[in-house]
Formats: sequence, structure tokens, C-alpha cells
Amino acid sequence: MIVKSLDEIIGTEDHTKGETWESRRFILKKDGVGFSLNDTIIKAGTESFFWYKNHIEAVYCIEGEGEVEKIETGEVWQLKPGSMYLLNDHDKHKLRAKTEMRMVCVFNPPLVGKETHNEEGYYPLLTE
Repeated sequence: MIVKSLDEIIGTEDHTKGETWESRRFILKKDGVGFSLNDTIIKAGTESFFWYKNHIEAVYCIEGEGEVEKIETGEVWQLKPGSMYLLNDHDKHKLRAKTEMRMVCVFNPPLVGKETHNEEGYYPLLTE
């Protein structure tokens, strides 16, 4: 059994920050369960471009409001607590946070923990 608290993650190597987001990584590849789990904060008033060409990501909004846009089609969905989106087609997307947003994110294949978005907006597929 694995039990962790957010207090144990904040300020460690499992707490990663970008310009518009921060990711607190609870479950990683090293845990051996086939997925990773992050508690992610998106800063208020920001727009972020993401493209997970190497991962499938499910995102569940638990705090805040914003919207997600699918780049290829221009479709936009409003997000609020209780909303979920799944990037099942490795969708290029923009995430716009009206207020600070808190998201629970699940990745497959799992993240190893060192990932950060590259210039094209995606995480490289790291094995260690």
C-alpha cells in the first residue's frame, strides 16, 4: 500500500513548476502501477498550450474555473469543479484559467517525475 500526503510532496523533487502551472506528483513510474497521478495547479489568468503526444491524460477539475480548447477543431469546453476531460487522441490543446484551478491528472504511460514541457508543449517519454 502507498500512502502519501500533499505536505510530503511540496518542496521536494516531486513538486515541479512551470510558468503557468505546478505539478505535485503523487504516483510515478517507480511505484509500478502503470499510471501516474498528479495534483496540478494552473495559475489564474493564464493560457497554456499542451500536447501530450507520448501520453494519454485524464484531467479532473476540483477547484476553479476555466476552459479547454481543442486546437485542431477550435472546440471549447467550459471547466469547473466536477468537469473532466480526456486527451485520448493526444490532442493539442490550450487551457485557459479564469481563476486558479486545481486539477487531478492521470497519465499513461506513467511519468517518471522529471518531465517538464518542451518547446512543442509535450513531455518527452522518459524511462528513468
